[in-house]
Amino acid sequence: MSSTRPGAAATQEQDWPAYVEDFRRAGHEVVDWIAHYLEHTRDYPVLPKVKPGDLTVALPRSAPDKGESYDAILKDFDNIILPAVTHWNHPRFMAYFACTGSAPAILAEALSAALNTNGLSWKSSPAISELEQVALGWLRQWMGLPDDYFGIIYDTASISTLHAIAAARDMADPNVRTEGARPILTLYTSQESHASVEKGAIALGIGQNNVRKIPSDAEFRLRPEALVEAIEKDLAGGKRPFCVVATVGTTSTTSVDPVSAMADIAERYGLWLHIDAAYAGAAAILPEYQHILRGAERAHSLVVNAHKWLFTPVDLSAFFTRRPEILRRAFSLIPDYLQAAGGPGALNLTASDLGVPLGRRFRALKLWFMMRYFGRERIQAILRSHIAWAKRFEQVVRSDPRFEVVAPVPFSVVCFRYKGTNEENSALMESANSTGEVFISHTVLHGQVALRLAIGNLGTTWDDVERAWELLQEKAPKSR
Repeated sequence: MSSTRPGAAATQEQDWPAYVEDFRRAGHEVVDWIAHYLEHTRDYPVLPKVKPGDLTVALPRSAPDKGESYDAILKDFDNIILPAVTHWNHPRFMAYFACTGSAPAILAEALSAALNTNGLSWKSSPAISELEQVALGWLRQWMGLPDDYFGIIYDTASISTLHAIAAARDMADPNVRTEGARPILTLYTSQESHASVEKGAIALGIGQNNVRKIPSDAEFRLRPEALVEAIEKDLAGGKRPFCVVATVGTTSTTSVDPVSAMADIAERYGLWLHIDAAYAGAAAILPEYQHILRGAERAHSLVVNAHKWLFTPVDLSAFFTRRPEILRRAFSLIPDYLQAAGGPGALNLTASDLGVPLGRRFRALKLWFMMRYFGRERIQAILRSHIAWAKRFEQVVRSDPRFEVVAPVPFSVVCFRYKGTNEENSALMESANSTGEVFISHTVLHGQVALRLAIGNLGTTWDDVERAWELLQEKAPKSR
């Protein structure tokens, strides 16, 4: 990316029209660069060929005293920053949970930055408050969630889960916000759940030792009978169970916990039930996959990340709860200068008293753009393709006697391994990734290193999946 204009950096003396014109010229160039990048992302190595510290030493140790031109800044972006980027938008980025920053959402992100509006309250930006409710209402309908789910946008699922645990704590002990935690509260989640559940308990003072990691079955799903056993043991020990977290799409294998059975248990013992559907919740947009959220109508809260499998740039985590009044009770602390003004309903649309953050970006705009541009039918078609390719890849892996599939494939992630040592599997992954053509990740299942291939990018094709497999076959030992 390089500008042909001779202009200098903006200065205090420069008048506003010239400042805006300077931006206009550079902005056109940046949009052209982004369009070219989205069209030719495969031309870049997925993983950068840099060593730790390379970028740091390539940049000045101090910021400039005088402003620089867009020419100089964009040149350094091309020559210094870009070579150190891991390209999450690459069609063969198949690590973790593949994601996409799609074109319509990128445009919305730019508009949001230009408006620079802050959702402190309804009055501080009515558009943030109201569009958030509209866009989340659309998403709720697409996923088949009940109408009594109230939505709010946080940044990540980790923060959404923290807020769910905080609301659960308040439901168990309404005096906790003023008196602090008094009974020993215990939280329950699968041994396969995301670390954010445990981190949330740590941050909220529940204590790491009061998080019960319930064993899973052969398909890596929480075992309900083990959950009941753990609850009964804590009750007998004088502790107070207060929250249980079900995962729909576990981090390692994307397994689905038995939500309905867990809802039964939560109701029996008066626990808050939170559903972590950060990755797989998007699949519920497909009618044939809405069963994965069966029981969600009895849960207290649920999170799904639009920035994972819904083509929205990081970050946007959609948090839904059927008990927003408890969430508000846990966090509401509104000074006079933020008291709602604007008529009936304004307070109900104020999200600053529904969580820790006060300042809130206009995240809903990119979700709204994305949903309108693609529409439900096109999104369904893309998700179905990803799931079909994962099933097809599973069969391809099974056809090679050197490899084995080591977990069910309910969605678009395949866990498999070379029938060798952990060291051989780790070396195979690193060898394939070092080509720059693909990026896959790993997990550990029953003590064995397993490779994970996650399909989820908007631009991914079956050819990309095939190329990843070709690389793995080339790098793997020829016989076993």
